Amino acid sequence: MEKRIALVIGNSAYQAGALPTPANDAGLIAQTLQAAGFDVVGARDLDQDSLRHTFRDFLDKASASGPDTVVFVYLAGYGVQYEGDNYFAGVDAKIAHATDVPVEAIRISDFTKSLAALQNKGTMMVLDAARTNPFVRSDQPLAGGLAIVEPDPNVLIGFNAAPGTVAPPEPGPYGAYAHALAEMMRMGGLGLDDVFDRTRLRVSDATKGGELPWNVSKFRTPFLFFDRGPDAPAQQTSSLQNSAMRSKAIRDFDARDAYLAALDRDTLRGYEDFLAAYSDDPMAKRVRAIVAARREAITWRQTWIADSPEAYWSYLRRYPHGPHGWDARRRLEHFEASLEPPASFAVIAYDVPPPPEAEIVYVDRLVLFSTILNLVLCHRPRRPSFFCRHHHRNLWFWQRRQNQLIPTFCQSRYSCR
Repeated sequence: MEKRIALVIGNSAYQAGALPTPANDAGLIAQTLQAAGFDVVGARDLDQDSLRHTFRDFLDKASASGPDTVVFVYLAGYGVQYEGDNYFAGVDAKIAHATDVPVEAIRISDFTKSLAALQNKGTMMVLDAARTNPFVRSDQPLAGGLAIVEPDPNVLIGFNAAPGTVAPPEPGPYGAYAHALAEMMRMGGLGLDDVFDRTRLRVSDATKGGELPWNVSKFRTPFLFFDRGPDAPAQQTSSLQNSAMRSKAIRDFDARDAYLAALDRDTLRGYEDFLAAYSDDPMAKRVRAIVAARREAITWRQTWIADSPEAYWSYLRRYPHGPHGWDARRRLEHFEASLEPPASFAVIAYDVPPPPEAEIVYVDRLVLFSTILNLVLCHRPRRPSFFCRHHHRNLWFWQRRQNQLIPTFCQSRYSCR
């Protein structure tokens, strides 16, 4: 019998700069997962030590749960990328220099690899953490947003904003990504890919293009958060979400639908096809920014995988002022290599061509997001009211009884009675 467990963390009270939405967003996602039958462990405003303890406890829980377990992890707060990896920061993080990141934050890949090694039915790792962070104000800053990654087998990874981009500031009480994700998860009968595809389209629409979520999946097991009830009304399915329409050439849509089709496919090829067909359309500037960020993110990942002086010289030749320029220079220093390449060196072969001049304006900066109008959410879900407090960490737990959520005692080693 399938088991469902989840870890949901919302860090808002950062010492370096508080955030208005993550604690509320975590509560919203936790409520949704609880309704979908997940045994939810929730936490908010954790420092680094508490994060490590919570991750370790959850890994123990996942291991004990057995191979028929589906795992969902949602982390909201400040995320940073450093040398090809993504990190999640505790509320006490003090990251004055880029090299502080591995010491002051938790590397996400360590957690996902440990979960994948359990060989359960599947893991969903969602990082609602791509924000303009208050860290590293030195002259050797971090690249903005999160790094593009390749998931482990049977793992789905989702970001609130595409690699190399950040979400625009949000006044609260809820973020556009958590709001849209919870809404799509609750739609009965939607498969996992459809949930995240529709979330991407909804967030892009809600933020006027200022935030574009991203996900990548090797999730093998068919999965529904909610079954579609027998008396449920027919779903309002856009023609763009029909598999036949997804195979239709972008140029064969009108400009508006071509843009939506490109967002729905969320591939570099799809966006480039839009630009080839509608280069003068008002949406073309936005698509060029998406392409620029995606191309640079792919280039940097392949550079990092190669991890050689030739690779970092190759990156700097393409992006001399790119967002990962200081990462490249730090690695060259590690190799005791000159910042300037020799007259002749072996340029590595990337899977993507060099950026055209029109793209450079977008990537010669540390962070990227589009200018948007003030975000207005039409629905504000109720924040959960059941909390367990102690001096090390704040945790909330729920137990489902007769379709009601009731508080239970904290199962940590600290007494909360």
